[in-house]
Amino acid sequence: MSVIAEIIDTLEYKVEKLFEKSKSLEKNNQDLRLELDKAVQIIQKQSEEMEALKKQYETLKIANSLLGSDNNKRETKLKINSLIREIDYCIAQLSD
Repeated sequence: MSVIAEIIDTLEYKVEKLFEKSKSLEKNNQDLRLELDKAVQIIQKQSEEMEALKKQYETLKIANSLLGSDNNKRETKLKINSLIREIDYCIAQLSD
């Protein structure tokens, strides 16, 4: 009988250890999910900032070209032509 009791005690000990390990892994998993969520938020914020900086860069390039710089003149002319087409379209819509 003592052998069976010893086996049961060993089994109980191992089950207890498994529960502890399971809880530890669940906690670790939860921590990692929180960390991942924070990283996703940071990446999203940085992407938005990058898009804003790209728009600002394009605006500065056009402004620089308008001030007489030879760089990006073609892009500036294309942008102006695009704006003129949009204005003409709006005038045509208002005329109807």
